[in-house]
Amino acid sequence: MTRVHIGGDHAAYDLLNDLVDILATDGHDVVNHGPFEFDAEDDYPVFVLRAAEAVAADPDSFGVVLGGSGNGEQIAANKVAGVRAALCYSDELARLAREHNDARVISIGARMNTVEQARTMVRTFLSTPFSEGERHSRRLAMIAAYESDGTLPEPAE
Repeated sequence: MTRVHIGGDHAAYDLLNDLVDILATDGHDVVNHGPFEFDAEDDYPVFVLRAAEAVAADPDSFGVVLGGSGNGEQIAANKVAGVRAALCYSDELARLAREHNDARVISIGARMNTVEQARTMVRTFLSTPFSEGERHSRRLAMIAAYESDGTLPEPAE
C-alpha cells in the first residue's frame, strides 16, 4: 500500500474527488489535503503546498497536485525542499518522470486532460520505479548539490 498525498484547487475539484476515490479503491492510503468544498475563489498554494510538504516529510509516499493547467501547482510543489514535481499530460511523461527523474509528485491540469487520462497517468506514475540508471542518478545528484549549496555542475569536455 502506497500513501498518496493529494491537493488541488477549484478548477480540479471534481477530478481531485474522483482520484481520491479511485486511488482508495486501488488500495492506496490517500491523504486529501483539500479543497474539501468547491470555492471558485480558492488558491491552489493553500492545498498544494500542504500535499507537497507531506510528501517531503514521508519518504515512501507520493503526491498528486491538480489545477486548471497544472503549471502553478507544479511550480508550488517544487518550492518545497526535497520535492521533485513533474507536470504530465501523457502516460509516457508520467512514466519518464518516475523512471528518469525520480519525481515523487505528479501535477495534472484538469482542464487539459480527461478524467480517464488523469487516472491512467496517476496509475502509471505510481507503478513506475526509478530506473536508478547511472546517468539519471548523476543528474539528480547535480540538482541536489545545487539545491544544497549552489554548486553549479561543470560542463562535460
